[in-house]
Amino acid sequence: MDTKKSLMILLSNVFVWLLAATVVQSCLPSDRAALLEFRAKLNEPYIGVFNTWKGLDCCNGWYGVSCDPNTHRVAGITLRGESEEPIFQKAKRSGLMTGSISPSICKLTRLSGIIIADWKGISGGIPSCIENLPFLRHLDLVGNKISGVIPVNIGKLLRLKVLNLADNYLYGVIPPSITRLTSLSHLDLRNNNISGVIPRDIGRLKMVSRVLLSGNKISGQIPESLTRIYRLADLELSMNRITGPIPASFGRMSVLATLNLGGNLISGEIPGTLMASSISNLNLSGNLITGRIPNTFGPRSYFTVLDLANNRLQGPIPTSIAAASFIGHLDVSHNHLCGKIPTGSPFDHLDATSFAYNACLCGKPLGNCKK
Repeated sequence: MDTKKSLMILLSNVFVWLLAATVVQSCLPSDRAALLEFRAKLNEPYIGVFNTWKGLDCCNGWYGVSCDPNTHRVAGITLRGESEEPIFQKAKRSGLMTGSISPSICKLTRLSGIIIADWKGISGGIPSCIENLPFLRHLDLVGNKISGVIPVNIGKLLRLKVLNLADNYLYGVIPPSITRLTSLSHLDLRNNNISGVIPRDIGRLKMVSRVLLSGNKISGQIPESLTRIYRLADLELSMNRITGPIPASFGRMSVLATLNLGGNLISGEIPGTLMASSISNLNLSGNLITGRIPNTFGPRSYFTVLDLANNRLQGPIPTSIAAASFIGHLDVSHNHLCGKIPTGSPFDHLDATSFAYNACLCGKPLGNCKK
């Protein structure tokens, strides 16, 4: 009798232990509730990404939800409207999601990644409470219809490495607090309606390698502090309202490969340092740049793209350009250039459109020069 009683007690304890282990390994009920609140504000009728969001354990089988294996707290939401995953291949289409991002997402206090990208129809604002997620490293909301302003205290996200808010309808200024994101490696705010100036102390972002701000309404001058970000490889400021000169120190940056300043109101002359630098994609087209093309090309000059079109440049095409190691695409059209086009590489593969609408350029591929 005692043996049977002991066995019952043992089995009971094992059952309690297994039940407790199951509870521990499931997601927190509060995290599950927050996810369902978040889900309730969104509508996705074609792919069915939310069809798996059922059952008690949101850490197991919920599409796009990932959890910390130790704490079983929700650590990531990854919902992309453009994907090669089987669920999209079965639907044979990209996603379209409407609704808004619920502030309930901020209840998931252990989130390190939020990717809600390329759904084309999500509107409303970015919940300001998002700045209170201390573990957030990746915030990607590209390709939606999100409007409003960037949260003013976004600089509180000290662990943030990626901030991608491109291709939305955001307005207002770049928050000054953004320069406190000293872990940031990727900043993409392209194709919004952002205005105001680039923060003067943006150079504090010492870890950033890409700053992409094209297609906005940004004004003011290019901050000199940008040229002190030694990791900066890609800087895109095109199609804005930026004025003033081009800092010569861009040409002294060791890893800067892309400098796109096209379609602004930039004035002054082209710094000679840009022609013999690490920059391989240089777009200065569509500005108010005057003076001559610098005669500072050399063996270090390697350009996949060199676009100087639609400015107010004068004088000849410099002879030193023949010393460049490579120039793939060259466009100096729509300026006031004059003189004979140099022969040989890179000019032997360029057509007349690269030199059209100048004052008096001549020679191949244009007409012969008058004697």
